[in-house]
Amino acid sequence: MDILVIGGGGREHAIVWALSKSPKAGTIYCAPGNAGIAQLAQCVPIAVSEFDKLTAFAAEKQVGLVVVGPDDPLADGIVDAFDATGIPVFGPRKNAAEIEGSKTFMKDLLHKYSIPTAAYQKFDNYDDALAYLRLQKAPIVIKADGLAAGKGVTVARTMEEAEEALHNMMQSKVFGEAGSRVVIEEFLEGQEMSILAFVDGETVKPMSAAQDHKPVYDGDKGPNTGGMGTYSPLPHIDPSIIEEAVETIIKPTAKAMVAEGRPFRGVLFAGLMITPDGKPKTIEFNARFGDPETQVVLPRLKTDLLEVFLAAVEGRLDELELEWSDEAAVCVILASGGYPASYPKGLPITGLEQETEHTLVFHAGTSRDEDGTWRTNGGRVLGVVGLGPDIEAARAIAYQRAEQIQFEGKHCRSDIALKALV
Repeated sequence: MDILVIGGGGREHAIVWALSKSPKAGTIYCAPGNAGIAQLAQCVPIAVSEFDKLTAFAAEKQVGLVVVGPDDPLADGIVDAFDATGIPVFGPRKNAAEIEGSKTFMKDLLHKYSIPTAAYQKFDNYDDALAYLRLQKAPIVIKADGLAAGKGVTVARTMEEAEEALHNMMQSKVFGEAGSRVVIEEFLEGQEMSILAFVDGETVKPMSAAQDHKPVYDGDKGPNTGGMGTYSPLPHIDPSIIEEAVETIIKPTAKAMVAEGRPFRGVLFAGLMITPDGKPKTIEFNARFGDPETQVVLPRLKTDLLEVFLAAVEGRLDELELEWSDEAAVCVILASGGYPASYPKGLPITGLEQETEHTLVFHAGTSRDEDGTWRTNGGRVLGVVGLGPDIEAARAIAYQRAEQIQFEGKHCRSDIALKALV
């Protein structure tokens, strides 16, 4: 079966890599893909927003399955566009993808169905939002309502920082129309956790839990990024808490979406906080694979990923049992100097040719010259994954491989997965 994967980052590289291992996979196309993905798939120069071209290409190549990676095309209705052509597509329709596309929709849904989350208020008027904010205390969380490439959330430690974030979103429009509405949310203390789940209506098949590191610097300091590293599993979190999160948050949310006439089919990604009393609460929902969570979760999936996608699309996900490796995975993101603010592109990368055991390198922002020279082409450049019998071993392998790869201004956090070793 030929497959079209839509997207061009580290997440899509991991998806293509996992699909390429399936005996049922034929030619894999990726639009637009990247230089790393091109080693496994035929990259097609079509942007994720060009729905007409993507559907026409899929029809021309008679692909048997389309897999959508990024959030923007899902929010804009790419699955609806493919559904209209009759081409099987894995991902939620536009009305279901709103669970990520609108923070206010998500929070209102959770509130309506009594699903655990932080207290909040929503605003589309700056003066009203500012007046409310000034009655609160720091720390407090300010969220742009719409999609902002993973950067639309400010955890403000001071009221000055909170007011600046609110002004930047609603007045300066740093996130465009995504910040025209905001959610002001109670700050939750505790341990973060990500649970991704394959979902088809009310059927939920959770993946192994992971933990992301959003802030750019060690010790969770500095501005939020799209993610500086991840690891899975989470040996320091009691399995009963993970099970509680699935039973009290993810499954009820899937049922709520069905009840609202927005049945969800695809990957539902719950960003969670385990509060000091051991109770999980919802921070956010995403309507697709996480990036870089995917880079540590899929290498641990023993079940054929193509079989999982097909089961979800064909409405038989409930018949499938997922198998997971006992191996641990740690992903360290190598970022460009300056990220998440402005950064240079086109810098040569060395050390990629040197393959080592128990490692994977997923390309997020790279290009390649005709002479074979690898170059930086994004803020997050590479995701270096170490695989080992436990987190400590996987972490050592990941950092050893990361050290072998060099480019000017290379930046990575040195404390990925340390929380699991305390």
